[in-house]
Amino acid sequence: MDRPWEADPATRFRRRLGKAPQELGVTTDTPDCPDIWELDNGDIAVIGRDLTESLGKHLPAGVSIGSDERLVIVPRSMMIAAKPDIPQA
Repeated sequence: MDRPWEADPATRFRRRLGKAPQELGVTTDTPDCPDIWELDNGDIAVIGRDLTESLGKHLPAGVSIGSDERLVIVPRSMMIAAKPDIPQA
């Protein structure tokens, strides 16, 4: 059975949602910084720390992680800063 949604590998980055990680003070100027981006197709890309192994063992009932998925964590301040950029519908 096909999934109702698949990530499009051909889409590109459109715009950052929220503030740059350096502006929020959640990273240094190294390339290992969390970020949230809207893609050209409207989907959202999240760059964060992969905690699939540790937190994946404690998922709430009804929540699962597919074999091609990862549980990614970003700082709370980053998500709050992105809120005004996230469409309501």
